[in-house]
Amino acid sequence: MTYGAIQFGLMYSCYMQAFHYLPSHLVALFSILTPLYVVLIHDLRRRQFTPRWVLAACLSVAGAVAIKAKEVPAGDFWIGFGLMQVAGLSFAYGQVAYRDWKRKNPGVADQEVFSLLAAGGALTALHFSLYFTEWGELPANESQWGAILYLGVVASGFGFFLWNKGAARTSPGTLAAFNNAVVPLAMACSLFVFGEIDDISKESLVRLGVGSSLILMALILSAKTFPSPSVTKPDH
Repeated sequence: MTYGAIQFGLMYSCYMQAFHYLPSHLVALFSILTPLYVVLIHDLRRRQFTPRWVLAACLSVAGAVAIKAKEVPAGDFWIGFGLMQVAGLSFAYGQVAYRDWKRKNPGVADQEVFSLLAAGGALTALHFSLYFTEWGELPANESQWGAILYLGVVASGFGFFLWNKGAARTSPGTLAAFNNAVVPLAMACSLFVFGEIDDISKESLVRLGVGSSLILMALILSAKTFPSPSVTKPDH
């Protein structure tokens, strides 16, 4: 339950609060640091250290700063950025911790323990919602409740079950890389599908491009340092 409380409960609580301070395309952008956290946490748990991860993390932070390069960082911006990093660290820790636990307990099926992870996440999210949720603004129609049910049961429930199941079967490098698979799509949707592109100046788009490029450089650097999975030759 502890792993679920961190990976799902704390992550979602910080993630949802970040939307109060950032537009959705920046929420998507700042989640891009999670792969670095996955490998860093993996190394720390094994008392290893790779200096290249520090350089990659610095490039990622520089990318975030570049987006606000021509203005003094506002308090709201940095609060949102900080919330997203707590969310990323929480999600990364949960993935790595569950992967390690599953490797130590291969006889336990994922479906036998996922309910405990989900319960830990739900209880943690409920605790935070008592302080931050505007209960008077709950959904009022069937389509809104339908969206919530889909996000809770399918996207979060079934989706995270498959995610953790896959995490236990991959290398840390592969797990880290897949954390960013949806980021480009999320940014494109928020800008071009949901119309946030209309509220952004050309100058802001340039800064967004520069910042995204720096973060992409960090990801390329981190990808080059992923250890290759060992290959065991069959006995003859």
